[in-house]
Order: sequence, then C-alpha cells, then structure tokens
Amino acid sequence: MTFLAIGHRGVMGVEPENTLRSFVRADRAGMDVIELDLHLSKDGALVVMHDAEVDRTTDGKGPIGDFTLAELRELDAGQGERIPVFEEVLDAVRAPLQAEIKDVAAARALAEVMNRRDLTGRVEVLSFHDEALLEITRLVPGVRTALVASRYGTEVVGRAVAAGATTLVLNIRRLTLEIVEKAREADLRLIGWTVNTQDHLRLARAFGLDGGTTDFPEIKRTCRFTA
Repeated sequence: MTFLAIGHRGVMGVEPENTLRSFVRADRAGMDVIELDLHLSKDGALVVMHDAEVDRTTDGKGPIGDFTLAELRELDAGQGERIPVFEEVLDAVRAPLQAEIKDVAAARALAEVMNRRDLTGRVEVLSFHDEALLEITRLVPGVRTALVASRYGTEVVGRAVAAGATTLVLNIRRLTLEIVEKAREADLRLIGWTVNTQDHLRLARAFGLDGGTTDFPEIKRTCRFTA
C-alpha cells in the first residue's frame, strides 16, 4: 500500500511555514502532497497563512482581514519571505496540493480559482468546518474534500459522510482502532497528523493509514522502510 508523505505548510519543521521557500523545498524533497492554509485579505486576495492573525508568523500584528494584499506583502514571513497568494504556490511547485479553508468566504474564493484553472485533479480541499466543505462541493463539480479534526470521537465519520468528504485528516494522537474501522466501513481515506517521529510513523502504519502529514522531509525518506 502506498503511504503518502504530506508536507505540512511545506516543510515547516525546517523552513518558514506557508512560504514559497517552504513549498519549493517540500517539492524538491519529493513530498507526495503539499498542504497549505488559505485566508482572505481585506481586498479579497486568497493568501497563504495558517492563523487568522499575522502575529505569530510575521513581523506584523493584527487580523489578516485588516490588511490589503499590498500591506501583507510588506511583512516578513520568515527569512525575508513574503506571504504568498495561492496561485503563486500553484505555479511554484509541481506536487498535488491540499488546501485548507477556514470558512465559506474562502471556499467561494478558492472555487473561483479551481474552476478557472481546472484544479479538481490537483487540489484536494480540507477544512475543520463542515459548512465550508459543503460550499466548495456545491461550487466545484468533482472536487475532492477532506474533513479535518483534532478532538473527535466516532461521530467524526458520520460528519465526514454528511459533508460529502472522501477523506478524514485526524490528529493521530487521538486515533483509535474503532474510528479506523468505522472510517473504512464508510469507504473513507485516512490521513494522520502530525507524523513527526518514527513512533508516530509506526503508529500510522500500524493503523493502516493512507498517509501522514509531517513537518519534516526526512519522514518521506524513511516511511517506505517502516512496517
């Protein structure tokens, strides 16, 4: 069985997260998929950043939605990197992408890009929010979606099915065999996060997961040897 090594915000363990530098390094390291996060700027640009505020990952302060794209471009996102927009990432790397959206507004902006550039084969859309997945499914015919969850029980399987998702992306530290079995009964793919150690990797393989999201490119090199 192929086990997908998914680069978390690029390879955020060794590069500034959600930057072109991080994504390009993930691509060159041969990550099977690259994961990123999307928010909308004040003027509606689809920018790549995890948090709703710029404080943690840049030298600025405040909510992303209070900045225009031009203002966001002035911030240092780490090692001189600038906050990218989604289409820049599409053009910078060849790998398939997982794009995580936080709300319905971001779903609508992403849908426009996906339809215009015919991205259903390359981009899988992730969200913690069921309504965002339902919206992107409504707007993009044939889109592949995944429900993400950190604190969850067996009910997460029903949530994923109801949202039309084909994949569950779950905090591996809370995963149980019962949840794995229920997900398989529902014909869902299973991805674990965050798989950053050999113990995490062995756990993911023991559960028979389809892949793991990792901060480190070394996981890609070692996962094929881990039973």
